[in-house]
Amino acid sequence: MMLDCAHCPVRDRAACSALEPHEREALAENGRLLLMNGGQTLFRAGDDSTRCATLISGLLKVVSIEADGTEHILALIHPAGFVGELFTPFAEHDVVALVPSQLCVFGRGEITRALHAQPRLTEALLRRSQADLHASRALLALSVRRSARQKVAGLLLALARSASQSPCHPAPLLDLPLSRADMASLLGLTIESVSRQISALERDGLIRRNGPRNVELCDSAALEQTAA
Repeated sequence: MMLDCAHCPVRDRAACSALEPHEREALAENGRLLLMNGGQTLFRAGDDSTRCATLISGLLKVVSIEADGTEHILALIHPAGFVGELFTPFAEHDVVALVPSQLCVFGRGEITRALHAQPRLTEALLRRSQADLHASRALLALSVRRSARQKVAGLLLALARSASQSPCHPAPLLDLPLSRADMASLLGLTIESVSRQISALERDGLIRRNGPRNVELCDSAALEQTAA
């Protein structure tokens, strides 16, 4: 499918925002829109992938699979995030859509030529990759030397910040893109422990659940203190 930059929801946040409109349109002529279902794999460990992509909507997970089939979530890719081997090597990991997702996909050759022609794009992609790396490290830090309550509170805050249009405040409402099993994998907890902590946070008035996935942050300041 062809790209529609004029109506792209991440056009002001993705790396291509550094380009002038005519430069972005020229780049888009060499890309395509990819639609993925939840559970579908974008990159598989060991593949010699020649593609790079910007996530337009949805959520991706970067996972490692042990010999016994145990999955460990290493990072999450949120809308405007860049994925591919150009800056971040994924040769040893699977990249999988957690929910229905849309991606702006380019061949590695097209992106490489664009980087040579547009230095601003190179700088923007480096900044984007740095931001994604920082977010991944923050998520991984949740699984280290914290209580189960702190881990779950911190993950809810991280997801709310990613869903927010403001750089300063988390979104007050969010649809959880992660299942309890995914949250447990990411945080190093059991599914039962994740469920207990979510129930406890709701009982204490920090959050409110509106259905199986929708969560309202009732007291984001208290949630911040809990996660600290």
